[in-house]
Formats: sequence, C-alpha cells, structure tokens
Amino acid sequence: MCRKHYLTPITPRLRYSKGIVVSSDTLLIHVTDQKGERHTLEALEGFRVMEVIRDWGLNIKAECGGACACGTCHVYVTPEWAGKLYEPQDEELDQLDQTFHVEDNSRLSCQIIMTEELNGLEVTLAPGTEADREAA
Repeated sequence: MCRKHYLTPITPRLRYSKGIVVSSDTLLIHVTDQKGERHTLEALEGFRVMEVIRDWGLNIKAECGGACACGTCHVYVTPEWAGKLYEPQDEELDQLDQTFHVEDNSRLSCQIIMTEELNGLEVTLAPGTEADREAA
C-alpha cells in the first residue's frame, strides 16, 4: 500500500525541478543565500518563510523563532514579488528600523506566511543573518 508523504518542517525533502514533479499540495520558495547560491525549497501553505528556510537547513539565524523580536531573518524580496505581499505591520517596521542593510524590498521572513498566491516566491537572505555570526 502506497502512503502519501506530507512535508513538515521536521522532515523536509528538497526536490529539484529537473524531471521531478512536485506534488500539488506543496509550494515553492526560491532562496538565494548569503553566498549567492540559489536553493529551491518546498513549503506548505500556512508556514512562515523563516520556518521553511530554517528547517531546510539554510544558514539563517532566526534568533527569536518568529516572534518579530529581532532582525535575524531579514530577507530581500524580489521586485516582482514585493507587490504581492501584504504591507508590513508596525512591529515589523520597528524591527527593520533597528536592522542593518535594510533596502526598500526588505522584509522579515518570519512575517511572510506562505499562501498559494506566493507559490514561487523569490527572496535573498540579507547580509548578517548567518547563524554563525554574532547579532548586530
């Protein structure tokens, strides 16, 4: 009997697009890391982008775990996707005010929730968000 495997942050599975069909219940996020390497990650609807990046093992500090209490999950959203996100709330803007390397397209990845509309989202991890770096 075949069992369908569901993705969770605990048991992520990375599938590359070459010749492999991604199941319809998964979404994709394209992440460029601090070294310029591009990663395609599977995500489930309702998960925070920060959780997906962290749980796939990319080098992101995400110090507060998604409480919007730090800037260590700072990402740059590509221009074609920035307009599809809801506006940042005051708490996120306050954290970005205290974060280094902020640009017009900066967001905290803990405040972006994956939805079907964000399938294919492209982000770049900001400098200084590496897990092995001291908090700035």
